[in-house]
Amino acid sequence: MTTKLIDRLNEDLKEAMRAGDEARKLAIRAVKTAIRNAEVEKMAPLDEGEILAVIAKEAKMRRDAIEEFKRGGRPDLVAKEEAELAVLESYLPRQLTEEEIEARAREVIEELKAAGQANMGNAMRRLMGELRGRADGRLVNQIVRRLLEQG
Repeated sequence: MTTKLIDRLNEDLKEAMRAGDEARKLAIRAVKTAIRNAEVEKMAPLDEGEILAVIAKEAKMRRDAIEEFKRGGRPDLVAKEEAELAVLESYLPRQLTEEEIEARAREVIEELKAAGQANMGNAMRRLMGELRGRADGRLVNQIVRRLLEQG
């Protein structure tokens, strides 16, 4: 069983190969391999949501690599990873802005009547359940931590 996303990845890979777009080709091949590995691990085909989670994980790996390469003074590798990240992000849903995340975090904290760092886990669990794939977990964590500290 193939999904629309798998079909799109396959078509985009063919297109990238024809066009000689190396960054696009590498990024799509990497994500297809990650999807295949996840399917082997699960012993069943992935649904759209699971495929998006794999793509998000690959994108996070690129973001982390970009930070490391910047620290290591490797602008050539930073550019390569940024190009691949742009390809991966084209398959993901629109990412929420910091303001949108903060607004939702305030609502959740208010609903849970959370105060202080002791309630961080409950707020994060609830928020990440809602925002998964649409917001970077690290950013959500920073926002929730800041809001709980403000009280």
